[in-house]
Amino acid sequence: MSISTTSEKGIEAISEQEAAIVVRDLVKRYPKSEVNAVDNISFSVKQGEIFGLLGPNGAGKTTTIGVLTTNVRPTSGVAYIMGINVAGDPMSVKQRIAVVPQQNNLDRSLRAREILTFHASYHGLSRAERAARAEALLNELGLGNRGNEMVRRYSGGMAQRLMLARALMHSPDVLFLDEPTNSLDPQSRLFLWDRIRSLKEQGTTILLTTHDMEEADQLCERIAIMDKGRILVLDTADELKKLVPGGTRLELRVQVPQRVASGSLQIEPQTPSPVLAVLRAIPGATKVEEVPASEGEEDMHTMQIFRLYAEDAGSLVVNATHAIIDTGAEIRDMHIARPSLEDVFIYLTGRNLR
Repeated sequence: MSISTTSEKGIEAISEQEAAIVVRDLVKRYPKSEVNAVDNISFSVKQGEIFGLLGPNGAGKTTTIGVLTTNVRPTSGVAYIMGINVAGDPMSVKQRIAVVPQQNNLDRSLRAREILTFHASYHGLSRAERAARAEALLNELGLGNRGNEMVRRYSGGMAQRLMLARALMHSPDVLFLDEPTNSLDPQSRLFLWDRIRSLKEQGTTILLTTHDMEEADQLCERIAIMDKGRILVLDTADELKKLVPGGTRLELRVQVPQRVASGSLQIEPQTPSPVLAVLRAIPGATKVEEVPASEGEEDMHTMQIFRLYAEDAGSLVVNATHAIIDTGAEIRDMHIARPSLEDVFIYLTGRNLR
C-alpha cells in the first residue's frame, strides 16, 4: 500500500514501509461547529524526515497533531504511526511517540533530573536505565550541571531544553514539536535547531508545527502549508518558493503625503493611495501588493508597505523609485530578497501568515 501526497509539482508516493506517519482523508469536525477543523487532508512523512506543518493559528495544525498523538478522535479518515492505527491502538502509538508542547508544562515543584526519571518510569525503563538516560540527555542538552536544580529556577530556554530531554527519555520513533522555539532568544533558538538536526541524523522522525518561516526553511525537508483546515501545497521549501511569480521580491516602505488643517497636523494618507496604482503599472512587475503596517508602528497611519515581484531586480528598483517619487511620496526603506515561504503563503491566500 502507498499513499499519494499532492503538491503543485505533482504526486509523490511513499510506501507504507518507508513512512513513519501516514494520514489519509482525515476529517475532524467539533460538535456545534459548522466547518471542519481538519478538512479531508492526506500526507505522509518518511522515517527520519523533518516535516513541517506551516500555517496561521486556526489553520488546523493543532487538531492534526491532536489526532496523530491520540488526543483527538477523528470524525473520519485514518492515521498511522509506524504502521499502527492511531485510533485503533492508541496505547501502542503512545509508546512510539513523544510531544514537546509550545507551553511550558513542567512541574515546577520538581528538580530537572526527577522530571526525566519520572517520565522514563512511565515508559517502563529500569532504574539504572532511567539514571543513565537522564544523565546523558542532561549533558547533551547543556543542562549537565543544572540537573539537580529546581525547575522553577530555569530560564525559558533551559525549560524548553528540559522538555525536549523529557520527550527523548524513552527514545521515541516520532517526535512532535509544537512551535519549539517560540519566544526564545536567538542563542537558545540556534541551540535547539542544532539539537533537532542531530535527532534527524540519529534517525528520529520529526513533525514540526510552526508559523516561523525561517525555522521551517532551515529545518524542514518538506513543508505542508495549511489554511482553513486544508493542505494548500506540499513540497520542499525551494519548490514552494518557485510558486511565487518573479524571482525577486522588492519591499518598499513609503511615507505618503500629509496635510495640515485647522492649525494642527492631521495624519491622513491619500485615499485611495496613488502609489499602489502606479506600482501596478510598472513594466515587468509580475505581482504588486500592499501590506498593512503593524499596529503601534511609528507613523503607521502614513506609512505604506508594498511588495513587488519581478524577474529583473535592477529595472524593478529603478522603475519603482521613479514611480513613487512622481506621486510625491517618499521612500523610507527598501529591501530586495528572493521570495520566502511567507511570500508563498501570501500568494496562495492573499494575507499574511501571522
